[in-house]
Amino acid sequence: MLLENFRPRSQLVTKATLVERPRFPAFDAHNHLGEPFGGGWDKKPLAQLLDLLDEAGVVRYVDLDGGWGEDILHAHLDYFKTQAPERFLIFGGVDWSKWPELGEAFPEWAAGRLRVQKERGAEGLKIWKGFGLHVRDHHGTLVAVDDPRLDPLWQTAGELGLPVVIHVADPVAFFDPIDETNERWEELGQHPDWAFTSPPFPPFLHILEGLHRLVKRHPRTTFIGAHVGCYAENLAWVGEMLDDCPNYFVDISARIGELGRQPYTARRFFIQYQDRILFGSDMGPSPEAYRVIYRFLETDDEYFNYNDSAIPLQGRWYAYGIFLPDDVLRKVYFENAEQILSHR
Repeated sequence: MLLENFRPRSQLVTKATLVERPRFPAFDAHNHLGEPFGGGWDKKPLAQLLDLLDEAGVVRYVDLDGGWGEDILHAHLDYFKTQAPERFLIFGGVDWSKWPELGEAFPEWAAGRLRVQKERGAEGLKIWKGFGLHVRDHHGTLVAVDDPRLDPLWQTAGELGLPVVIHVADPVAFFDPIDETNERWEELGQHPDWAFTSPPFPPFLHILEGLHRLVKRHPRTTFIGAHVGCYAENLAWVGEMLDDCPNYFVDISARIGELGRQPYTARRFFIQYQDRILFGSDMGPSPEAYRVIYRFLETDDEYFNYNDSAIPLQGRWYAYGIFLPDDVLRKVYFENAEQILSHR
């Protein structure tokens, strides 16, 4: 039998809790509404989208897809923000493809475009994972995450009060050789373009250490490390960065699989950094996906699938709930994002 056909049925008899809605209203600080990640809701009835969010108990929703380009940013502002201004926050982005064309003028140009995006209605800046992996300057050189030439961009974000959601690197296993020791072997087989084996790509920790230096160098700019600070496999490392950088926060989007397989460590992490963690899904406005996250955060359920596929997507392991106290849940679900992202 091939491994891909192996679907063992657990014989454990454990409690299964269905959490239809979060215990407190949820502020989704990391999600999408366009294609390909958000389901193309910019082409669907807005009322249907609002019904889904109401069903899931999500009262505010950050759409990061404005970062695909200013035309998309304007379209999303016009469609979502204009019609439901209290429900949606739309983030802008950086057009890295302009660097070879603009040369040394690019950093100031990017900072200027961010000012224009803020005037148009953008409420944050999203940096996608191509930064540190693919972005190159006018010399064809790979741009480091902490490249000082980009200081005008980060300084401008701070001056404008725009938080920066930043995703660099990816799961650690994506940087490892794709062999029998790689815990994401099946996932990488399905998505070979997700492999960033070093070399030729920079080592994982080289990228993460650059992020640490960047955030520390700009203490007046608020940074939100996407996907548990881009290193959910090592919460001690993320905690050290949170301790060192008061302007740094993390969201939990798309990492329930990682967090749920280390429930003791994850629970301690959430309690210790309860003021620095933001709720997020990254799965589109899906009530089913939200319920898995609610189950992880609120219950003590054991050994459950962290997604709805026959084979867990991120690896052949299951998740455990961390049953957070209400005062921590309230902050993670809503209050932290409200403080950082709203009223700017």
